[in-house]
Amino acid sequence: MKRIFLASAACLAVAACSGGDGTNPITSGPTDDTEDPTTDPTTDPTTDPGTGIDSDRTVPPGTPSPTADLGIYRYEPPTDTGDGYAQSVSYDAATDTFSVDNLAFDGANTYQRDDMVGSLGPYAVYEGDGVFNDPVTGVPISQFEHKAIYGVSTNTDANGLATTQFAIVRTGAYVGYGFGGFIYQRDGGVTLPTSGQAAYSGQYAALRDFNGRGGLEYATGDMTAAIDFNDFNAGDAVQGKVTNRRVYDVNGSDITASIISALGTQYGRSYTALPQINFVVGPGVLDTNGEILGSVGSNVTDATGALQGFETGKYYAVIAGDNADEIVGVLTTEADDPRYDSVTVRETGGFILYRP
Repeated sequence: MKRIFLASAACLAVAACSGGDGTNPITSGPTDDTEDPTTDPTTDPTTDPGTGIDSDRTVPPGTPSPTADLGIYRYEPPTDTGDGYAQSVSYDAATDTFSVDNLAFDGANTYQRDDMVGSLGPYAVYEGDGVFNDPVTGVPISQFEHKAIYGVSTNTDANGLATTQFAIVRTGAYVGYGFGGFIYQRDGGVTLPTSGQAAYSGQYAALRDFNGRGGLEYATGDMTAAIDFNDFNAGDAVQGKVTNRRVYDVNGSDITASIISALGTQYGRSYTALPQINFVVGPGVLDTNGEILGSVGSNVTDATGALQGFETGKYYAVIAGDNADEIVGVLTTEADDPRYDSVTVRETGGFILYRP
């Protein structure tokens, strides 16, 4: 039975996750987070003659001492409201099941391929059991709705292991966002260019949950990114965008038009598509280990022609490969849902982008 493990807060020590032997770390649940989140420098003073910039750049929890030569894993920063609870997940290729630990009322922690929406583009979709039977009395206990998206790179290392992976787990069972999390990781190292630029493209898939109502939705899109390895001097420059966005209910019905219509009502004009999500370009987003952190946002034009901010959020990613061949990551956005009063929608999307 082949089982692929995504890292958790506990990693086999000594050489960080996916240490140079190409193996994936075996999860063992969360540990003391006092050493996380880890703060990375944005410049290497031995190679950068400039003074750099002051930065409070802080990567998500995970690999405590990252380097460019080894694997890196990161998980969603935990909060009191339920973020970052899914820190230990694994995929069993023999049974096509997805296991998640530390989430309440999600059955026996083993998620099956979703029977209504089995995939979003190249990424697989899984759901927790709807019922769990009391082992003593046999009485069925209704479970909370949990969905998971799992993405795995098409590139492999010498041992046949995927070079990058991501996982996202969210629930629609709470009036607030509820408990879930995301993980992304690179298995192996990266060699970053010292000059030039690189272009990447791929697919984006997301889970949408809500603060102010229950339920879940899916989202998809096309995604591109580019990196300027010459500038900025501190941290290089990264641009990216998600376009051709579509939104679906949990049964797979396309509900994009209803959101576009509600946006038009809110801002007093007609739209033909959802706004694209853009990376905010600025210095200090890329470090020497290949980790990328930054902000994202989207805008709409209102009836007067003025630009209005719609979504805001962050992206988290890491570059992999001998030729900086791919990027894996997760982005999150929040916005007032134009379809409802006093409801915020959060979109948590994963991506694997390849350098053609």
